[in-house]
Amino acid sequence: MDALFTSESPLELVNKTCARLGIKPGERVLVVRIGTATLQFFAKGVLVKSYVISTSKRPPSNVKDSLGTPRGLHEIAERIGAGQPPGMVFKSRVPTGRHYHEVIGSDDDREHNLITGRILWLRGLEPGVNRGGDVDTYERYVYIHGTNHEDRIGEPLSAGCVLMRNTEVVELYEQVRVGDQVLIID
Repeated sequence: MDALFTSESPLELVNKTCARLGIKPGERVLVVRIGTATLQFFAKGVLVKSYVISTSKRPPSNVKDSLGTPRGLHEIAERIGAGQPPGMVFKSRVPTGRHYHEVIGSDDDREHNLITGRILWLRGLEPGVNRGGDVDTYERYVYIHGTNHEDRIGEPLSAGCVLMRNTEVVELYEQVRVGDQVLIID
């Protein structure tokens, strides 16, 4: 990947990475900034909305089993959860029929980070960086999804995924499509 620490705008970095990979930059781009815990949604180069998010408790990492949020250029590989209510719990990407308030019981459950709301499953676009071998984002099951810990959004919280408030991930889900690009930077 080109420099992760750069003075270029995120969209310039997306364009440069796409050119290097021989792919067309998308009309819709999500930019996840780990350091500021924000996700920005751009459409046709214009900032549509910015969200506060959470990323991994551990340092960013693209390596399998690191539990770090992977950096680099990705795409939305799958959109899961259309029509489900905000707060719906997913198990193995299937809605359980239960809201996270119904699932939380013990103190251990309250600490567990559930997959809720919607799932935007990410696929790395950069071979050897976030695609293939021990650095494959898709094979690591890295998602943008809702959480049962909405009160902690903004602090490092996940095991590699990008976490959002449930109503916000539903809102974002309705605006993005499979193939939209996602740049994750420090």
